[in-house]
Amino acid sequence: QVQLTESGGGFVQAGDSLRLSCVVSGLTFSGSTMGWFRQAPGSERQFLAAFFRNQNTYYEDSVKDRFTISRDSAKNTMYLQMNSLKVEDTAVYYCATGRGLILSSLRDHRNWPNWGQGTQVTVSS
Repeated sequence: QVQLTESGGGFVQAGDSLRLSCVVSGLTFSGSTMGWFRQAPGSERQFLAAFFRNQNTYYEDSVKDRFTISRDSAKNTMYLQMNSLKVEDTAVYYCATGRGLILSSLRDHRNWPNWGQGTQVTVSS
């Protein structure tokens, strides 16, 4: 059984940084696709970044200059470093994993089978 647990969210000021963590169990990083999404109230779940089959990284254009995805396979943990946070970054942030995803399907959250419970990030002005 695959389990994902996010942590690291919080309440910050605009311009601050946060690093989110996602501990993964029940799934090996090798060959898996892992990613981060977020969902603001009343909005669709939005793709942010992913390791495609644990190799290449992909980012949503709106965050690629501020967010960085990384992972530590020895700790079974994935991270999302978020810099220069903006008020519009306020959302619940989720990590997700899957195997067998194809590149064209990464940005659609409905294609990802495994999700964490989410961690709230609130950015104030």
